[in-house]
Amino acid sequence: MHKPKKKEMSSVPTEELAFQHEEKENRAAELIIANKELAFQEKEKGNRAAELLIANKELDFQKEEKQKRAEELVIANKELAFQNEEKGNRAAELVIANKELAFQAEEKEDRAAELIIANRELAFQNEEKEDRAAELIIANKELIFQNAEKESRAAELVKAYKELAFQNQEKENRAAELIIINKQLAFQNEEKENRAAELIVANEHLKQAELEIAELNIGLEQKIIERTAQLEAANREMEAFSYSVSHDLRAPLRAINGFTQILIEDYAEQLDPDALDILNEIVGNSSRMGQLIDNLLEFSRFGKQNLTMVNINITEMVESIVAGLLKEHPDRQVSVTIKPLGDITGDKNMLKQVFINMISNAFKYSGKKEKAMIEIGSYEKDKQCVYYVKDNGAGFDMKYYDKLYGVFQRLHSSNEFEGTGVGLAIIQRIISKHNGSAWADGVVNQGACFYISLPTLIKN
Repeated sequence: MHKPKKKEMSSVPTEELAFQHEEKENRAAELIIANKELAFQEKEKGNRAAELLIANKELDFQKEEKQKRAEELVIANKELAFQNEEKGNRAAELVIANKELAFQAEEKEDRAAELIIANRELAFQNEEKEDRAAELIIANKELIFQNAEKESRAAELVKAYKELAFQNQEKENRAAELIIINKQLAFQNEEKENRAAELIVANEHLKQAELEIAELNIGLEQKIIERTAQLEAANREMEAFSYSVSHDLRAPLRAINGFTQILIEDYAEQLDPDALDILNEIVGNSSRMGQLIDNLLEFSRFGKQNLTMVNINITEMVESIVAGLLKEHPDRQVSVTIKPLGDITGDKNMLKQVFINMISNAFKYSGKKEKAMIEIGSYEKDKQCVYYVKDNGAGFDMKYYDKLYGVFQRLHSSNEFEGTGVGLAIIQRIISKHNGSAWADGVVNQGACFYISLPTLIKN
């Protein structure tokens, strides 16, 4: 009975050993596969290391980026070396584990677990390497972009250097100009000091002269007052004398004219033709003399008459004057153009006489034209209203312009055009009383244009 029991006890360890041996063989097969996998990873690592070397060579031409990438590669190499060392340690541990597997199954299982962890870690490291490779690709693209940017910055720097060189040249030119200007200013300052000294002396002389002028002005003002009073008295006496003489001459002229007319009417048959011509000449001259006296009285009256300022419709006044003159000359072809006329304030009677004289002169001096043309208009200038009367008549020579507005001054003979030479003088006197001015321009045989300007304007 005891012997069979021994046989059973001896068979059990044999089966267990066979099982353990089979397990060892399985583990050895697994180790062989793991070693092949490690060899493949080593080869991959070698490939990755070669790729890193190529990347390092490509990064050599960029200093700053090379250094950064070189540091990363050094770290990566250290990490790979550490990983290789770790793998060697793991391989050594696997050898030891294989040896220990012969004796301890539990240690095999622990090492197998460690191998699983190591595989996972290797897979993680592979993923990290792939991430690093992707990062290197991005870094290369970034380096290409940075190179392009650097080239652009280099071109800009070249332009900036050229501009700086130009500015430096300009600064040197300005500096040279400033030196010249400073020298000129120094000279001018010296000149100013000299002038200041001269001005001081001149001011002293001027003060002395001003004192002398002030004394002279006091005397001159007194003399002016005295002369003005004398002139006013003389003008009053002259106007009174002119008026009285003109008035007193009218009676004898009327007598001469009347007696001459009686001789012509009563004794015309007893007188020879020469005597009749002489008597007619006396009548004509006495009539002209009467007209001169009337004009002189009128001229004197306008000088003494005070202004009565009212609003005047100049257009209505001119149209009335033109209509009257056209009736007086029904046999003439006269084209009268009346342009817009501004209204003003002034003495209505005096200004009516002004326009009568101006328009009448235009009718008179265009009398020898087959078709007379007269234009009447106005415009504004320097806050004054300027009126003009233009004709295409006889005109006048501008070299005799100074005589134009004088009393009894005529530029045409009485045989050529009738008149006394007082009309323009009356215009001048009336316009002067209105604080205006009168002037004219003309060309012989091409016409004339007479102007008056009045300062007070009223827009209706």
